[in-house]
Amino acid sequence: MSKQTHLSRQMESRHVLMISLGGVIGTGLFLSSGYTIHQAGPIGTLIAYTIGAVLVYLVMLCLGELSVAMPYTGAFHVYAKKYIGPGTGFTVAILYWLTWTIALGSEFTAAGLIMQTWFPHIATWIWSLVFMVVIFTVNALSVRWFAEAEFWFASIKVVAIVVFIVLGALAMIGLLPLHGHASAPLLTNYTRNGWFPNGFGGVFTTMLTVNFAFSGTELIGITADETKDPAHTIPTAIKTTLWRLIIFFVGSMFVMAALIPYKQAGVTQSPFVLVFKEIGIPYAADLMNFVVLTAIMSAANSGLYASTRMLWSLANEGTIPQVFKKTTKRDVPLVALITSMLGGILALLSSVYAAGSVYLVLVSISGLAVVIVWMAIALSEINFRKAYLKSGQSLDKLAYKTPGYPVVPWLAFILSGLSCLLIWFDPNQRIALYYTVPFVAICYLGYYLSRKFKRHPATDTEK
Repeated sequence: MSKQTHLSRQMESRHVLMISLGGVIGTGLFLSSGYTIHQAGPIGTLIAYTIGAVLVYLVMLCLGELSVAMPYTGAFHVYAKKYIGPGTGFTVAILYWLTWTIALGSEFTAAGLIMQTWFPHIATWIWSLVFMVVIFTVNALSVRWFAEAEFWFASIKVVAIVVFIVLGALAMIGLLPLHGHASAPLLTNYTRNGWFPNGFGGVFTTMLTVNFAFSGTELIGITADETKDPAHTIPTAIKTTLWRLIIFFVGSMFVMAALIPYKQAGVTQSPFVLVFKEIGIPYAADLMNFVVLTAIMSAANSGLYASTRMLWSLANEGTIPQVFKKTTKRDVPLVALITSMLGGILALLSSVYAAGSVYLVLVSISGLAVVIVWMAIALSEINFRKAYLKSGQSLDKLAYKTPGYPVVPWLAFILSGLSCLLIWFDPNQRIALYYTVPFVAICYLGYYLSRKFKRHPATDTEK
């Protein structure tokens, strides 16, 4: 079977724009964002999220040049294989596949739990199974079905956040009543307990988790190969990344911190629900549960898509058996899709039957995986530009160029690396290093041993 660069290009610009945004807005923002305010205080949280948004933007600028120049399926590992090394390419693919597969298990469980709040007499596993079938079917039909579903899932999340920011801002300035406040709260919660009520260390601890909250923006690189006119669509999506992250994440955090005392944030319920209740929005809990359910479906949809394309790409590159490359008439890699869904089911089962052992290891590894992928993207961009110029080609031929080269990619690489290394100083997250470092070493060792003992080592011309 010959090597391909991409599958069927059916996605439009509106799909990619919404996928790049929806991939970031997950359950973390709706459910656990109050915890970050509780840990770092209002100002500390804003600082951490702003720095995180800038880091993600730097990575996206690097990914922009790579994905427009080479819009390949499974982009990250192909770039890493070509411009860092085949062992790194394989490791990046496994880490990224594992990240989304583990996420699938937790998302389906969470969806079942939410449905049980409305239908308490129906078992959680039944709802989880229903959502598995729905998400699998959407992905199995065609990439356009996936993109259309993700567009509407993401749209609901975006509308919910915009409504939250607008209503919250009106409550801040006193145009809407706020329970327990005789006058407009304005920014009193920002100064009441000092700038950093838990010390600057709280900001540091929050920063380590903020990067994980922003994971998902790199989906742009995977969608590039199945997008109509990627040379126009991808740069447009990337150029708007920073302001979208600031508006939706930093903006909602700004409003949240102004309306909820930091000691109360994240203690008992979703900060979104809390604010809506304080303003007097009827059925606030049910409305937000619906939005969270949408966010879960969106994450599962994106996760299955991303993990499927990564397996297809590994097969396309000759790294794993060619059976994973087989596609349907609509260019859907069905074997890779089934395998990824089975991986998600196994992750779900491990969360139930081996939560303190197998699942803990998997979650710890997947937590760092995305930041390692970001490092690989930045380093691939550095080496790609060097190789491009060395080949005698002109930068004018590139449809999209990473601005500020080499400062931008090196800054992205260093900041991402620090996010991994500095975890050592947080006892709660240190365990991730204990599992991830050996796992990465095993991936490299396994790859090179398989190459050594394979009778006919894979080459760039392997068919």
